[in-house]
Order: sequence, then structure tokens, then C-alpha cells
Amino acid sequence: MEDELEDRVLHQTYVSFMKIISRFTSSVAFDTPVSYLWKMVRLYMLRSEFVVFTLGIIIVFMYLQTIELWSRTLLSRLSQAMYPLSAVQRMKLMEASNSDKQSWELKGSLSAAYAIKGRRMHMEDKFIINENINNSGISLFAIFDGHGGEFAANYAKDHLIQNLYNKVVELNAFKDGKVINPPSQDGQETPKKEQEINVSIERKTSFKKSVSAADDTSKKEITDPELLAQLSKARPITREVRTSTKPVKSVTVPLSSYLEKGKINFGKLLTDEVLAADRLLVEAAKRTLNVAGTTALIAVLEDNHLIVANVGDSRGVMCDSKGNAIPVSFDHKPQQVREQKRIEAAGGYIAFNGVWRVAGILATSRAMGDYPLKDKNFVIADPDILTFNLDDHKPMFLVLASDGLWDTFSNEEAVKFIKERIDEPDFGAKSLTLQAYYRGSVDNITVLIINFLNNKLSSSNISQ
Repeated sequence: MEDELEDRVLHQTYVSFMKIISRFTSSVAFDTPVSYLWKMVRLYMLRSEFVVFTLGIIIVFMYLQTIELWSRTLLSRLSQAMYPLSAVQRMKLMEASNSDKQSWELKGSLSAAYAIKGRRMHMEDKFIINENINNSGISLFAIFDGHGGEFAANYAKDHLIQNLYNKVVELNAFKDGKVINPPSQDGQETPKKEQEINVSIERKTSFKKSVSAADDTSKKEITDPELLAQLSKARPITREVRTSTKPVKSVTVPLSSYLEKGKINFGKLLTDEVLAADRLLVEAAKRTLNVAGTTALIAVLEDNHLIVANVGDSRGVMCDSKGNAIPVSFDHKPQQVREQKRIEAAGGYIAFNGVWRVAGILATSRAMGDYPLKDKNFVIADPDILTFNLDDHKPMFLVLASDGLWDTFSNEEAVKFIKERIDEPDFGAKSLTLQAYYRGSVDNITVLIINFLNNKLSSSNISQ
């Protein structure tokens, strides 16, 4: 009763106040049409119901802005409607100078990639296209979506992919009998025979001529605003981490362990190489307290087999012969039951901050790097491996993309979009990337398309 009485008193006080203001203002004589406008305001807009409703709308908009939903969708579309860019202006934006580059594109014989910085201040996505490695019939594709800076994505591109490339060349030579290096009973490799043929491994060239982040970490900065804001609060995590004085041991695995019945076990190879690269990445990051991390989506094609390794929330989707969208990877999100249980078992927690985040910081539950969370075992780098027999699906194409695409496209929408544009020179990669941008994606966007309509891949090694 007391609460109800107080509400009534407040309401009557407000009404009385409004009546006083209304009478005072109505006594002012207006000889212009403004007087009629003021009467409308006085009769309708100053009513308590209207004021309360307006305040409610403002609170809703403030909440949407807090969770970034407003800025990601409605605000971006309104700005595009009010200030539309001409086709020429859009092309100039995407084709800026190298010092302020906005877009990257690469074209192989049967694959193509297109990436844009989008609405982010820095480009942290990296991608790789290696078709028909060393004429082995094996092709390697990868997308790395960095966060907290580009250090981790650069490291993975330069080291993980190079190691995989080397291992593929070595294993092909090994299984063909060109390299004779059988393991001994104690697991150590025996000396190679005199007739061993040396395998030449070519260093992949990069279209982006810049100093590798792995060689100069002191100049790398943390750029992700969410990560910066949250790390300032996460003192218990960052303070307990100390630079390790013990070097990471390099574990030598016999090549024969990756061969099964004369075939390369790519699942084991990808898992071992990702985890090994992550250990070295974390060690390198600790030396300069660089908290950057990256997702990793790696696809290997060998004959009629597709092997996909995924760490994080970049995603791959295949279009089968019937036009169906078949996911070839699954996102690692903190709110997933298995991921949440693993995080909580390690003593961590997940919190909602716009999206669900590990310890309120990271929106993906698995990643390479991120050493403050990695040391706590809240975040891991163990990849999920999925293998597909392409004869079973007879796919038309495969889409690999960072989450900048999947924030605005569903699997089915992306497949339908590319299916209608597969005849474009870049198989629709550019069109899909730009469409995600126009839909309001605020992240870096990278799209890589592999066209299976003609499955003979020529020798080509390119990367961004």
C-alpha cells in the first residue's frame, strides 16, 4: 500500500507540474502558426504516457548500443541509406594504396579468395592457397582470423603452414621410397641410407611484402577494443602469468607415424602441427606479453578426400550436387555444452557481454595463442578434424570464411549466393565478401572458394 501511495503522489505531482507549465505557456500569445504547433505539443507530447513511452524507447536503444546490435545492423543500414556510395567510390575504397590497403584478392586455377578490412581499424585475417603442392596432388587451404592484434595470425600463416607444407613434401617422398628413414624400436629414427634422395622444399612466396610478425613482435599492438577493455579488468588472469624461462622442447615425430597403409594420416598430422605451432606461438607471445590469438581453419584436398581441421569460429560449408549446404566444420563457442563444461572443469566461467565469452573476454572457446587464457586452460587449441569422401557428395564448391561472413550469412544463404555466381572469375568470392559488408558486418571479412566442377588443381602456391 505504501508503494502504491508513493506512486500516486509522484504521478499527481508530475501532472500538477505539467499543468502549471502548460498554463504558463498557453498565456503567451502567438500570432503565427507556431502557436498551433505548440498547442499540439502541449496536448500530446507533454502527456505523462508519451514521456514514459519515449523514455522506454531511449532505454531500449541504449541497451542495443551496449550489446553492439544497433551499430551492427540498423545504424549501418541507415548510414548507407542516407549517404549511399557510388560504384566508383566503392571501388576506390576497396582499392586503396598499400599503406592503407582495404582489400586483398588471390586467384588460383580452381580456387579464389577475397578479403576486406571492412569496418575494423586493422586487418587481422590471413588466408593461404596452396594448390597441388610440389605436384603431389595435395592442396592446402587455410584461413586465420586474428584477434587482439595480427601477431598470432601472422605467426600461424608463416610457421604452421610452412611446417605443414614441408611435411607434405617429405611424406610424399617418404611413401614413394625416395626418403628411407624407418623408425627404430625405441621410437628414434635410424640413420638414413646412402641412396637417400634429398627432398627440395620451396619456400612459399607471399604477395604481402612486409616483415613477418614472428620476427618482430615488439612493434605489434593490441588493437581489439573489446579485448583491451576486458583485459584491463582481468587482473587475476594476467598478473599470474609470468614469462617462462624454460624453452619449449621440440618433439620429433617419425614420419612413418603419419603413414597408414601407404596413405598419409592428415588428421594426425594436422592435429600435431597445430598443437606444436600453438606451443611455440604461446612461448613467443609470452616473451613480449602479446595476448593476441587466432582461429585456424585448414582444409586439405587429396584425390577424392577432404580433411578439415578447425580451431575457433571460422567456418567451412560445402555445396553438394543437389545444392544442399553441408557444414565441414563446427564453431567453437563458449555456450556450447561440451565447451562450457570443459571451461568450468578448468575453473573458468563464461559471461554474456554482447555475446557469450570465456571469462567475459574471448568470444571463441578454442584458439591459437591467447596465452593468459591458455595458461589457465580456459582456452585450448585442440582442433576438430572432419574427413569427407567427395565421391559421396559430388560437391560443386566449398566455402571457407572467417566469422565476418557468418555474422550476416547463414550456411544456406552463402551456398545459394555462390551457386548463382560460381561462373564469375573469382567464383563469387568477391561478391559474397562485399555483400556481407553491405549487410552490416563490422568485422574483417575473408571468403575463400574452392570450385569442384573441374577437380584438376594446377601447381600454385599463394598466400596473403
